[in-house]
Amino acid sequence: MDAAGLRARLTSPGSKRILLPKVVDESTDRVWKLTDFEIGRPLGRGKFGNVYLAREKESKYVVALKVLQKNQLRKANVEYQLRREIEIQSDLNHPNILRLFGYFYDDKRIYLIIEYAPQGELYQKLMDVGRFSEPVAATYVYQIAQGLLYMHQRHVIHRDLKPENLLLGYNGQLKLADFGWSVTSHNVRRRTLCGTLDYLSPEMVDNLAHDERVDIWTLGVLMYELLVGTPQNVLSST
Repeated sequence: MDAAGLRARLTSPGSKRILLPKVVDESTDRVWKLTDFEIGRPLGRGKFGNVYLAREKESKYVVALKVLQKNQLRKANVEYQLRREIEIQSDLNHPNILRLFGYFYDDKRIYLIIEYAPQGELYQKLMDVGRFSEPVAATYVYQIAQGLLYMHQRHVIHRDLKPENLLLGYNGQLKLADFGWSVTSHNVRRRTLCGTLDYLSPEMVDNLAHDERVDIWTLGVLMYELLVGTPQNVLSST
C-alpha cells in the first residue's frame, strides 16, 4: 500500500485486513475489530494513548494492543510519523524485532496489534541488577546486532535505540521495539535530529547527514551501558 492509501485508511473509520501468526489465523484474510479481543490490564501509558494486554477470542492468542487517540495525533501533527512507523514495522519479520501484526481503527482511535513481550523492558532488568556480566551483555549485544543487520539490509534505520526500546520475549529473547523515529534510507542520507541525547551519534549532534551507521554508534553506547550500568557521559569526558 502506498502512503496515500495508508493515509486514507488511518483518517477514516474502518479496518485493515491482516494475518496474525499461524497460531492465530493461518488461512483467512480477516478483518479485525475491537470486539474480537478480550482486553486485559494496562501494559503502559503514552502521550497519545495506552497499551493493553489483549487476547484474540477465537484463538486465545495473546498480544499487546496499542490504542492511539486520533485527536491527540492530529494535535501533535504526528500522523505522518505514525503512518511511516506502521509501514516500516509491519514489513519487518525477525526474531529480534518486535512484530507489528496489523492495525484497525474507528472514528476516534487507531489500534495497533503488536507482539507481546512478557518480560518487559531491558531497561527495567538493567535497573534491577545494576549491570550485566560480560556473557549476558554479549548475548544482548549480539541479538541487537542481528536485528540491526536485518533492518539495515532492508535500508531501515531505527534512530532511537535505548534500553527502554528493547523488550524481552517469553524466553528472554531481545526484541527491538518502538519504530516511531525509524526511516528507510535507500542510499539517501538523513538530517533529522531525533532520538535520545545520551545515544546520539556525533553526526546527529552536529546536524550532519547520517545513515544507518548512527545505529552502530548507539549499539556501542548500549554495550557500555549494559556493562557499566549507565550510558557514557561523553560531555563530561571531553
